[in-house]
Amino acid sequence: MKIIVTGSLGHIGSPLTEQLVKRGHAVTLISSNPDRQRDIETLGAKAAIGSLLDSEFLEQVFLGADAAFCMIPPDFTQPDQIVYYESTGKIYDHAIRKSGVKRIVHLSSYGAHLPSATGIITGSYRVEQMLNKIPAINLTHVRPGFFYYNLESFIGMIKTAGFIGAVYGGNDRLPMVSPLDIADAVAEELTLVGETRPIRYVVSDDRTCNEVATILGKAIGMPDLKWLTLPEDEVMKNLRDRGMRQETAEKLIELGMAIHNGKLRADFDEHPPAFGRVSLESYAEEFAHVFHRN
Repeated sequence: MKIIVTGSLGHIGSPLTEQLVKRGHAVTLISSNPDRQRDIETLGAKAAIGSLLDSEFLEQVFLGADAAFCMIPPDFTQPDQIVYYESTGKIYDHAIRKSGVKRIVHLSSYGAHLPSATGIITGSYRVEQMLNKIPAINLTHVRPGFFYYNLESFIGMIKTAGFIGAVYGGNDRLPMVSPLDIADAVAEELTLVGETRPIRYVVSDDRTCNEVATILGKAIGMPDLKWLTLPEDEVMKNLRDRGMRQETAEKLIELGMAIHNGKLRADFDEHPPAFGRVSLESYAEEFAHVFHRN
């Protein structure tokens, strides 16, 4: 199969490309960085250097492909995250329609069943709805949980305050995922022969925030580490003090509240998937390495 992969040599793009190449597929990996070309070719893939925001470029890359993995790279420099998601989604929409590629695997998010009150995940909902309207394609939305590596954003807080704190915490449950498990699922979906599913949840582990704190704490030598639920205004101040835009901070807090009240995982709980191969305990070793390195 001729398969297009977006996401450059990132957390998902790199292991996904490796898997597909090993299975004998002709993979083209899109990257905006010309310096990545040699590394991409070393993996056995063809490099397509250009921007996902360039509709003509994307259309040409998609032309003649059997399948494409479409993700929207996070970009917190964008002033409006929802507008960014929608505008990138429209470019994908155009490229898919014009190129005629038939098998699409879109990286969405758990919580994308909700049209609002989910912060930046609203962008994933809108892109899902947009792609759903494209006729005559075979489309799967992959909805991963909370990325393990996002826990690393709490390292500074752990070192200075001695705890993890957010608008969610305590006994709130957090379905988490490793990019390696996402890559496994996407590779399977892209190359699946026969009937496909419209939505696939991907999760590596599912724990309470208290359990997460205990496991991470043990790994870093802080066995009494706690995950506290903080007031919204305190979290807002912390985010703003770190230089985050007001609107972006508001979206992250809204997302956090959707985790806290359980709404973000409501559809996930109705369609629970089997766990992937990377448990929280396994990830905790990686977390500890990053913690002590910094």
